[in-house]
Amino acid sequence: MRAEGGGPAVSVITPCFNAVERIGASVRSVMEQSYHDWELIVVDDGSVDGSADAVRRLDCSRLRLIEQENAGPSAARNHGLLEACGRYIAFLDADDTWHEDFLATMVAALDRNHEAVLAYCGWQNLGVVGGRGEPFVPPEYESPSKAEVLLGGCRWPIHAALTRAECIDRAGGFDETLRASVDYDLWLRVATQGPIVRVPKVLAYYYHHGGDQVTKNRLRVAMSHWTAQRKFIEAHPEVAEQIGPGRVRELLVGELLLRGYRSYWARDLDSARALFRAVMRHGYGRPRDWVYMIPSLLPRRMHGALLNLRDRGRSQ
Repeated sequence: MRAEGGGPAVSVITPCFNAVERIGASVRSVMEQSYHDWELIVVDDGSVDGSADAVRRLDCSRLRLIEQENAGPSAARNHGLLEACGRYIAFLDADDTWHEDFLATMVAALDRNHEAVLAYCGWQNLGVVGGRGEPFVPPEYESPSKAEVLLGGCRWPIHAALTRAECIDRAGGFDETLRASVDYDLWLRVATQGPIVRVPKVLAYYYHHGGDQVTKNRLRVAMSHWTAQRKFIEAHPEVAEQIGPGRVRELLVGELLLRGYRSYWARDLDSARALFRAVMRHGYGRPRDWVYMIPSLLPRRMHGALLNLRDRGRSQ
């Protein structure tokens, strides 16, 4: 329930599932913020590794722990939204962290821009080879073509943004039917409600779990991304009219083709075959694209044998 007055300015929502080794660092990065007008809502999503007990042991009067049966991270975040009292909302997953000035900087950005619905900032991978990835600050998205650009992709993670609570309410929260790309789906629905503000500083840190964290879910991510795009266009026909059907087709089906190629060149043949088939069902692509896609109609073993034969021919 949103507080009418006297509540915290910011509600931080952290879904947690079997994150006992990382949840402490995540919570402490909130406790150590230079901005103090916040509440932290940790929603334990049926953990069986003692995560909830680890949260209980943290000494923080502004932390609320909510426990639920396992329902997935989107359901956990939506549960947190129902309990949130702040006028601003931030999301921080149980294995990610913030710079100590994240909240101070992001709140100031929205306070200075009263019409803005969302502020976003730069981020950096941790846990990769060498310890840290390259810092990245997303580009400026606010322009007359913002909806078109965001349809092409949104390059800030879920914990690198601060949003007005009423804007998330209008958007309807997280889509619990999506298996991936849930943050992109929400940002697309929120960021097109009004102006958004770029904060050109790296203030969010994403913990990278391993080399196959993204690649093993290529198909799931690609199809969820496409579903989010399609639902947005269906709900906003004025956007499709503004940018034109050809461009919509390029942004949606063309993106599936691009992801199909990425899977193909990474030898993730199962994902590539499924994505290429989806693209062919829409009759999309140039003749040279179809040269790569048509073999996906063959039985899996035959397709793989053709690729192996081609590779042996190139190596000779």
